[in-house]
Amino acid sequence: MAGKDIYSYYREELMRLRGSGSLRSLKTTRERDGKYISCQGKRLINLSSNDYLGLATDREMVKNFYMLMDERNLLDSFGPGSTSSRLLTGNYPLYQELEDLIQGTFRSAALQEQGGESGFDKGALIFNSGYHANTGIFQAMAGEGDLILSDSLNHASIIDGIRLSRAERETIPHLDYGYLEEVLERKRERYRNVIIATESIFSMDGDTADLKRLVGIKNRYGAMLYVDEAHALGIYGENGLGMSEIQGTLGDTDIIVATFGKALGAHGAFALVPGVIREFLINRMRTLIFSTALPPATLAWNLFIFNKINTLRERRLHLLETSEKLRRSLGDAGFSIPGSGHIIPVILGENFMALRASEMLMDQGFLIFPIRPPTVPRGTSRIRISLTSLVDWGDVENIPRILKGVNSGSGRII
Repeated sequence: MAGKDIYSYYREELMRLRGSGSLRSLKTTRERDGKYISCQGKRLINLSSNDYLGLATDREMVKNFYMLMDERNLLDSFGPGSTSSRLLTGNYPLYQELEDLIQGTFRSAALQEQGGESGFDKGALIFNSGYHANTGIFQAMAGEGDLILSDSLNHASIIDGIRLSRAERETIPHLDYGYLEEVLERKRERYRNVIIATESIFSMDGDTADLKRLVGIKNRYGAMLYVDEAHALGIYGENGLGMSEIQGTLGDTDIIVATFGKALGAHGAFALVPGVIREFLINRMRTLIFSTALPPATLAWNLFIFNKINTLRERRLHLLETSEKLRRSLGDAGFSIPGSGHIIPVILGENFMALRASEMLMDQGFLIFPIRPPTVPRGTSRIRISLTSLVDWGDVENIPRILKGVNSGSGRII
């Protein structure tokens, strides 16, 4: 076999991806400044960011954070490295402080929704990322004899976590709760535990789960409900605690997962789980046990930002008002815009259409990358307009007019 090209498969696969308009590449961005970012030598309005409230690029906020640094807390609160996993020497006091703050904030909101009549038995647990959280929790909690029922449009991290578990799994057609109940009616008695997994706001379509109905279903069949609030935390609810707060299901959802890396402009993730599950995860969750802990500087920023979550109402309202105007305008221009709220997908169909739309928008001063399979189903390639609270209506009102020209011209492939 000497002389065999051991890399031929990879070259051929890359050629196939290029030919189908599916090839991806890393693009360097620089000079983040509020709503602006530089890419390929151009200063553009950034509409590809998950920094929904503009916190990560808020210069005053960042300066105020670093003003807290002094010689005494240089390493304990602003150190760049954690040195080990949480189960060794990486479990800094900031972890406990942040987890207590998260637990207390959610507990207060849950007691409000329940009229203060019942307790809130969940504790918080911090993870290195949302991907770590979703892959690790399912791997730890579910095994042989368990069943996981997952919405067909759940994020890749949920899908991968389910695959890593040894549980039986079934994909539920998107938001088809009638089908979900049919499966539970047929199968529930065969399994030790059943977990129903959903996002609260789906990352690519921007539509919303009916959490109240899911709580009713999980109670009826003795299942657990797992809700990923990645794209809702910070934006929805009086206190910014997500769709679970808006729909009044904070106390009734078994597992709530959310990330610091989107609306909170930070890094890492957390879950709110019953105390017994928290202890179980600490002992069984591989992505927690075998990962180096977050550095103190990251934990301190997360703590700094989470302390402000219930003060960001004006930013939330501005984001949602601008989003609604753009959604209406795109719909009036004849585009298919599923979902609601601040994630605005413009479905264009084939890969090259999404590539062309992205190119046209870049030429007009907007950074919006195309979204293609396998991130979304084949035939539903799109641009996903991701607004932030820093963007005003006047910044984006011309986007529908620009996109109406997507069917003409060849353009370059970026």
